[in-house]
Amino acid sequence: MTSGRVNQSQRLEDQGISELGDVYYNLLEPALVEIALKNGEGTLGLGGTMLVETGKHTGRSPKDKFVVRTPAVENAIWWENNAPMAPASFDLLYDDMIAHMKGRDYHVQDLFGGADPAHRLDVRIVTELAWHALFIRHLLRRPTRQELDTFTPEFTIINCPTFKADPSRHGCRSETVIALNFDRKLILIGGTEYAGENKKSVFTLLNYLLPEKGVMPMHCSANHAPNNPVDTAVFFGLSGTGKTTLSADPARVLIGDDEHGWSDRGTFNFEGGCYAKTINLSAEAEPEIFATTRKFGTVIENMVFDPETLELDFDDDSLTANMRCAYPLEYISNASGTALGGHPKNIIMLTCDAFGVLPPIARLTPAQAMYHFLSGFTSKVAGTERGVTEPEPTFSTCFGAPFMPRRPEVYGKLLQDKIAKHGATCWLVNTGWTGGAYGTGSRMPIRATRALLSAALDGSLADATFRKDPNFGFEVPVEVPGVASILLDPRRTWDDGTAYDRQAKKLVDMFAGNFGQYESYIDEDVRAVAIG
Repeated sequence: MTSGRVNQSQRLEDQGISELGDVYYNLLEPALVEIALKNGEGTLGLGGTMLVETGKHTGRSPKDKFVVRTPAVENAIWWENNAPMAPASFDLLYDDMIAHMKGRDYHVQDLFGGADPAHRLDVRIVTELAWHALFIRHLLRRPTRQELDTFTPEFTIINCPTFKADPSRHGCRSETVIALNFDRKLILIGGTEYAGENKKSVFTLLNYLLPEKGVMPMHCSANHAPNNPVDTAVFFGLSGTGKTTLSADPARVLIGDDEHGWSDRGTFNFEGGCYAKTINLSAEAEPEIFATTRKFGTVIENMVFDPETLELDFDDDSLTANMRCAYPLEYISNASGTALGGHPKNIIMLTCDAFGVLPPIARLTPAQAMYHFLSGFTSKVAGTERGVTEPEPTFSTCFGAPFMPRRPEVYGKLLQDKIAKHGATCWLVNTGWTGGAYGTGSRMPIRATRALLSAALDGSLADATFRKDPNFGFEVPVEVPGVASILLDPRRTWDDGTAYDRQAKKLVDMFAGNFGQYESYIDEDVRAVAIG
């Protein structure tokens, strides 16, 4: 049985997938919510939200992600970061998954990855769960009815949570598998209900495809000044650094909160929605994001709620600290209608420094920007993982190593060239600790961070007096209106300056040790930054 709108020449049968149960093509949000509830996939929440749990997988499974090793991609993939799978193993995985799917109902969503028609990816998502179809319909970009009439998928993603992989047969690590085959233009996902695997699989595809077109794929949020897309800013950052929060500035237009491309025409969002963390979310601090948790169709993952009143508990992380909500971009009032921006005027690199060493903001030279981009630094803190008793550095190159199929230097060179061509100003912003390391100091005041960012984005910070940081060599403002001057000099915030010096040297050495892996690939000016 077939239901919903589909280009008649592009049914699953035409892709060799047959003997399924009911197949629902491109259903809209109300129908997907109805089916999900009928199938017992979740609970209808306040305002018509979809409350779901993802079982034992409450986050991505990066160790279960594989790239099929074929001659066509052999020299392009960063194999040190991407586990290989043999083509024969993938073929067995595909055959076994298709056999498992027979007689079961599936949902097909034909969607775009990318707001710029010149660079978007036409991708088909085949999902076993109706709420997964709802999720990805929010997160990717939705074709018009006319565009669906001529839609032809370039890549297909099949997500089957009830399928369990066999490591001995399929060449994987566990019963959970995410396998990318660039030759067959297929991604297979099995053994996990975590919907974020769908979203990040598309991001990985774009990270592979776009560099060949001279487009820089970026794990970043982006916004622009009102009525002035030329004044665009992008915010690189790993989880927990404030990427979503700081880009959601009511005084600027939100382009997107997570994934963007930078082409010769400017900046464009890959996505059509947002996937925001909800732990400790409040109406006071983030009113627009909070409001989405009571809007129709918003998918709310792994949140504890009152079974009678359906009220959400934003502080209860008993299911996971990675609880989230997924919603369409138009649920944010100041979101861009086009999801397009100009060439970035400002590039912000966010880090959460739990060592208490880095200043709240610093201006970077292009070479320093490359150093910090390739480093991708943030830090874990005590209590976040078993055995972590003091801050631990986390270096995720390009601020998104798990999604980078190519070597870091490919993305670094693209960014370097675009900064040189378009003259962006680069800033490092520390949203972590001041006055001491985690456990002794305190978190950087969000009001101070916002004031510094506002000054950077409106251009007034350029007129400040700067000093050279003795540890990293970047420029730090001495005084900024609305910000306590002591915050701008991290050493002064510590009770013991000598202890700060020891901590700073420790962090500098950690950076140097990590960066050694890139020194043979980088330009002399970046190498000079690395060696001080």
